[in-house]
Amino acid sequence: METGQQMAKDGDTEEEPLHLSGCSNESVFEEEPAEDAAKEKAEREAQKQLMATEELVYTEKNYLRLLQVCTSTIRSNLQALQLPNLDSMFLYTEEVIDVSGRLLSLLDQKQVTPRDPLFVETLCDAFLSLSTDIESAYKEYLANYSNVSALENVYKQKESLWTEIIKVIKSSAPEVNATSLTFFLVMPVQRIARYPLHFQTIMKHTDPGHPVYPLLENTAHTAIALNCRINEYKRFREVADKYKKTETLTIRDKMNRLNSHSIAKKTARLSQFIRHETGISPKIVDEEFDALEGFFYLLEDGIATLHDNVEIYLHHLQRFLSCRPEEFDLDMDGEKPAICYKEITTALRQWILPTYEKRMRLLVHKPLCGLRDLLVGPRNLIRKRLDKLLDYERIEEKPSLTYDDQEVANTYKTINTLLLNELPKFNGLALSLLWGMLGAFSSLHKDLAEDMEQLFQGFAQQLPHSSLEPKAFWEWAECSVLEGAERLERLCQDVEEQLNAPIVQPLSPGSQKRLKVLSDKHGSEKIYQLTGPVVGTRDLELSLNKGELVSVISEMDTRGDRRRWLVDAGGPRGYVPSSKLVHYQPVTMDMPPQLTATTTDRAEGFRRHSYTPDIRPRPSDMPRTQPVRTMSVTMPRLQAMSATGQ
Repeated sequence: METGQQMAKDGDTEEEPLHLSGCSNESVFEEEPAEDAAKEKAEREAQKQLMATEELVYTEKNYLRLLQVCTSTIRSNLQALQLPNLDSMFLYTEEVIDVSGRLLSLLDQKQVTPRDPLFVETLCDAFLSLSTDIESAYKEYLANYSNVSALENVYKQKESLWTEIIKVIKSSAPEVNATSLTFFLVMPVQRIARYPLHFQTIMKHTDPGHPVYPLLENTAHTAIALNCRINEYKRFREVADKYKKTETLTIRDKMNRLNSHSIAKKTARLSQFIRHETGISPKIVDEEFDALEGFFYLLEDGIATLHDNVEIYLHHLQRFLSCRPEEFDLDMDGEKPAICYKEITTALRQWILPTYEKRMRLLVHKPLCGLRDLLVGPRNLIRKRLDKLLDYERIEEKPSLTYDDQEVANTYKTINTLLLNELPKFNGLALSLLWGMLGAFSSLHKDLAEDMEQLFQGFAQQLPHSSLEPKAFWEWAECSVLEGAERLERLCQDVEEQLNAPIVQPLSPGSQKRLKVLSDKHGSEKIYQLTGPVVGTRDLELSLNKGELVSVISEMDTRGDRRRWLVDAGGPRGYVPSSKLVHYQPVTMDMPPQLTATTTDRAEGFRRHSYTPDIRPRPSDMPRTQPVRTMSVTMPRLQAMSATGQ
């Protein structure tokens, strides 16, 4: 029994290892296919990851090559056609090419290939390091792409021109079957949207446990966020471009735009504005925007004032350059001050001041005009924000918003956000440009002073009183200028009195006949003579020449205005200014000069009281006079003029 039991036990113990050994072999056989399948799956995923990586690099290189062909070969060939606004078609393409080339160069610097295990990590690091530059380049390009499409449509309207453009494109890039410029120029728009797809595909075929997976996931999210910001910027630019335009509309155009919708909208805005001003309803207050708006208007006023002042300054400079007294004969050729004066003024007007004016226009006036034009867009956008704010406040009171109301609210928020983001940058740049122009203005005046000082130093020793001390020299100069100004003022008064005085001259037979008719009709005490020509500009006003005789009928017009007198001109009757009339005093040839009210003590030769076009004094009978000098005459010349009574 014991032996049998023992044998049974022994049998049990012998069979048990055989049973366990069979189970182990079956599990091994089952695990081996599972491992092979996982290994094959990993290899397939690695192969797909490699293909996705190679596709990203290959398409980037091909994309960069086509852009370079478009901006270099095609663009240079199209310039021969002299297309209008061709350069605006390629705005910001250089920036896009630059950032794409930098991305590929970073991969080449690491000297890794797509089959290298570190290539994905290198690719992600390169893209993340350039993400800011990529966003800056592409957002400007995408915002301007609508202008590219519009300009190409303009080219298409001229069939002959568009045919020539197609020929140039096909001959410049025969390997590409391109039929338009937008075939190339749309590539950056498509490329920026494919970066997230490429990185998501690579991430899809990467094991989540792989060390590079978090970096790859971060790169994919960065690419998506980058596209979202670019789209938002593009939407902001579209809204800004829509509302910042300045339209010049005629009254008919404005009338054509009126309809029930526009009238209702403007009425609602006016009603909302009146409710704000009367305090019926509160208005939304944005202190941040109010501060930006106030600074913008302050800046605009300063730029406009500076622009007007610079234009007036340049106008006065032009008038100064157009006056050239040194070219006239001053009868002072032998005097050293006159010679120095001529040489100095010639140098000033021919070299120093024209160069100064040219630099002033280039460095100050032209940038100032450009800056003033740039203010139009933000100003229109600020005004449009006020209109949209009134609409927004009106619909905000509604319990539920319709689709149109929601669109109005979105438009206001977009404009407000755009101004809050961009207006500080614009104000800062405009202020820095303004300071730069003021600095250039100051530097130009400093250079002008140095040039003039260098010019005058060569003549300083040749001029009188150059040996005086500075204080004594300035005292002498001030006294000389004041004395010369007084003499010149007296001279001008004497000349004016002589020019305005009637001139003694025998009457022509026609004038004598008119004088007799007027005297018999109105009396000799009513006879007046014109001291200057009169041109009638209104009804019943006469046009008469200097020296003509008239008879005064009334010393006022029908309205009681004593500045216009009613006169009889020997036929026509009408009004003339009373300031142009003086009593006629008949003077004979033998009358001594002192009996005439208009003859001065210094007058010599033949003088006239009346003037007719028929009888003119001979040049030999006229007194010889010199032209009136300007203030540019030197002090010794003023003294000589005063002494001779010129």
